Amino acid sequence: MKTFCRATLNYVPAEGGPGAPHPAIDVEILDGRRAGLPGWEECGFELVRHPSAVEEWTDDEEIERVHHPEVEELARAMTGATVALVPSHIKRSPERAREHGDLSPITFVHSDFAAGYDTNIRDMYRNPSDGAARALERNGITPGDVDRASRIVILQLWRNLGATKMDFPLAFCDARTVGVDEGRAFLVTNYADTGATFEAIGVVAPGDGKAHRWYAFPELTVDEAVAFRTYDTDLVARGATYFTPHSAFRDPDVPVGRPARSSIELRATCLFL
Repeated sequence: MKTFCRATLNYVPAEGGPGAPHPAIDVEILDGRRAGLPGWEECGFELVRHPSAVEEWTDDEEIERVHHPEVEELARAMTGATVALVPSHIKRSPERAREHGDLSPITFVHSDFAAGYDTNIRDMYRNPSDGAARALERNGITPGDVDRASRIVILQLWRNLGATKMDFPLAFCDARTVGVDEGRAFLVTNYADTGATFEAIGVVAPGDGKAHRWYAFPELTVDEAVAFRTYDTDLVARGATYFTPHSAFRDPDVPVGRPARSSIELRATCLFL
């Protein structure tokens, strides 16, 4: 199996709280393009070809008008959900990082949401932000529909907007190689000054440093994206691994900032009604 590179990943400490040293593990990151992976429902993530009609990725209004519905349609098709809602997006670049540190590449092994996040989702749509209200209207549903969903899946889409080889690309861990008990919930407050407060997951280092299988996708273009699962109420109920660990990592062939990563992330809340 072809290797993308060897890199150091930062895991969260098993004990000692947020101030404890973060274990740094040297890992082999495999080339996801050549790995014959089975798709997001099994391993947690999947490379998709997804050209967008967006003409100017610096225009947030165009992204909401054009790309949010594109991702909703893709998420519905990939999950089989009744409806998918995309209320917002996050861009990461040096310019965005100067606006807020939370918009820098996240360089420790994590997933975005801990068990119980479906309660946050229902609360969010009962008192929706402007973006969430527009997502409800765009899809012709109400907060009551969100409340009665029998299953909620969050499928995220990560897209490279810059150079095809960057300083801090994103690596994804095969969810089949991670136990749900390896996740540690931690509180995120007022994320990037958006007011969002929720519990995310840090992942502890495996006892066997080779137990987790890591992948990245070289030479990503703007017409591609990586879809990955960060929440699934069915898997939570079964006590199975419902998250996909991921982390930015230093590409050893690229000096920091030359070129810097530029990317966009969208989270589709997929509702089964």
